[in-house]
Amino acid sequence: MTAGLIGIALVSLGMVLTPGPNMVYLVSRSISQGRRAGLISLTGVFLGFTLYLTATCLGLTAVFAYVPAAYTALKLAGAAYLLWLAWNAVKPGGASAFQPRELDIEPPRKLFAMGLLTCLLNPKIAILYLSLLPQFIDPAMGHVLLQSLALGSVQIVVATTVNGLIAISAGALAAFLARRPVWMRVQRYIMGTVLGAFAVLMATDRSKAMVT
Repeated sequence: MTAGLIGIALVSLGMVLTPGPNMVYLVSRSISQGRRAGLISLTGVFLGFTLYLTATCLGLTAVFAYVPAAYTALKLAGAAYLLWLAWNAVKPGGASAFQPRELDIEPPRKLFAMGLLTCLLNPKIAILYLSLLPQFIDPAMGHVLLQSLALGSVQIVVATTVNGLIAISAGALAAFLARRPVWMRVQRYIMGTVLGAFAVLMATDRSKAMVT
């Protein structure tokens, strides 16, 4: 079991360091509204991870494998959400994600909800648990449910810790870019492009859920 915990920790570290929707949102929120906002948003992402893990351990996410339309619908909803974020980044008069905006400050409840929504609209998380956890489970040890929860908890701890550190350090970029308005505009378009690219990749991804 120890080898499994170490293995999934290493895999999780590699995955969380690869930019994805959660990281993009947390960095944007942390820099536009401050570290506290980024960390509050992170609690929503944490709950999203926990809900997906619980569903996986109870066997609920198998529906993505047997009902392709359900997976496709959630994937397209996530793509639409990312496109909306991309448009808000590049639309005329839009401010950079790295620029604090008093008029756009959101209350803690909405920050939490948006973090949760960003996580839940990424169906790859469900597929991650469904396909990855069985690789580290030893049926001979019994208690498959407890093993799944333990392994998934390691992934959540790694992802939450790394994303938290990223959210905290991202705020330092606000002061740097505030003195460089040209870079501020460049960042805004880069962020919109990245979000749009994620949306296209998510919408065109034809991968299927695997039941191991």
